[in-house]
Amino acid sequence: MADTGPDKPPPEFMSALVTQHFVLQGTSSSTISESGSRVSIYLSALSSGLVAIGFASGSRRALESLAFTVLPTVFMLGWFTIVRLIDTSVANAVAQRRMDRITAYYATLHPSGAPYFEMDDRRLRYGRWSFFFTMASMVIVVNSVVGGALLALVFALAVHAVTPVPVVVGIVTGAALLAAGLRYEHGRLTPVVLSSHRDSGTWR
Repeated sequence: MADTGPDKPPPEFMSALVTQHFVLQGTSSSTISESGSRVSIYLSALSSGLVAIGFASGSRRALESLAFTVLPTVFMLGWFTIVRLIDTSVANAVAQRRMDRITAYYATLHPSGAPYFEMDDRRLRYGRWSFFFTMASMVIVVNSVVGGALLALVFALAVHAVTPVPVVVGIVTGAALLAAGLRYEHGRLTPVVLSSHRDSGTWR
């Protein structure tokens, strides 16, 4: 075996490191692809359901049957989608953090290599309120409207509550669902982002 010197990493280590970097890149790409696919499936199901409900609006019985069948299904699909979108966001953040560590190590291998492996300023990529602008947050907002509308229809069609009770109930329910969804996302995503910034020494 060739002498690698006291500070030079062995070829086996570099090969494993490059392989790990490649695997992490694939993981990051797959999380983004999966997130886009899940959002597309949810929005397609929602739009198709709303079109069906619109066609049935001429008949009260058909409207009730479709609304109380389609909207709960779409609502539950929305929450399944939200949970998975947050999972993929966490997985992507972890993969990016590990790739950053490998990139930082590459910069130490040769004095002239630092400019080529310079780390991006993470403050440009993450902020304290960045979770508001993720795909999960988008679905949380839409799904909260669906949940509020569903309960409003229950009060309007099934309970026969007088106006504006269904509207008020729908607004309050939608706001509560929105707050709960964003709180859940914040609790899952923020610790990962915080740990990434501790590694890089930046936070905003």
